Amino acid sequence: MKKTAPAPRTPEETHGLAGVGQQDGRTRVGVARLLLEQGPISAVAVAEALGLSPAAVRRHLDALVADGEAYTREAPRLGHRGRGRPAKLFLLTEAGRSRFGHAYDDLAISALRFLAETGGEQAVRAFAERRMGTLVDRHRAAITSVEDPAGRAQALAVALTREGYAASTRSVGAGEQLCQHHCPVAHVAAEFPQLCEVETAAFAALLGTHVQRLATIANGDAACTTHVPLQSPGSAGHTTTAPPVPNGGKSL
Repeated sequence: MKKTAPAPRTPEETHGLAGVGQQDGRTRVGVARLLLEQGPISAVAVAEALGLSPAAVRRHLDALVADGEAYTREAPRLGHRGRGRPAKLFLLTEAGRSRFGHAYDDLAISALRFLAETGGEQAVRAFAERRMGTLVDRHRAAITSVEDPAGRAQALAVALTREGYAASTRSVGAGEQLCQHHCPVAHVAAEFPQLCEVETAAFAALLGTHVQRLATIANGDAACTTHVPLQSPGSAGHTTTAPPVPNGGKSL
């Protein structure tokens, strides 16, 4: 008997298989897709829609939350409710939505190509600086208020995670390594490296030290990795002067 070839996996299924078995991966994609299409939604509703047990669904929901791809909020109270925990509703984060793809990258690339053609490379860089300046403004106080260099790098990782970059830090030798495990603009940055260059300069200004970009998702690496030295080379206890701020002269 001739065997039928299995159907090719969709991009979201391929993404969802990372770190889990094939069946688990497909189930998790199904759970995530339901959150995308019907969220906010309860675990019970997800289980009923997919024909799964509540326990199985909660395992996948917990994994999505742990991976930063979903979050919860309390269900609104309708009338009198008895004792017990408030019901939770689940929604996808921006990182979770990104697994399903969208046309925003194509639109952004087309817009930046037009900007480059009409205004030149400097216009693209000015756009990148404005974009990064807006992002930094939301978190500047929380980062710069930390005096310890390593703590400041960790505060930057927290801020980046809130912006959808899934960032973390780890100690490496005499410095910290800042890792961004997701990049919402990776496909755009692959054609317009000014986005990465301006981001690196913004990190240096925020942290008050020279930083070195070691790898980027836009270049095909697994993560964007930036080395943050805790002391200037050849000096002890000397604070490095921050480089020029990459947003038209406005201080970060």
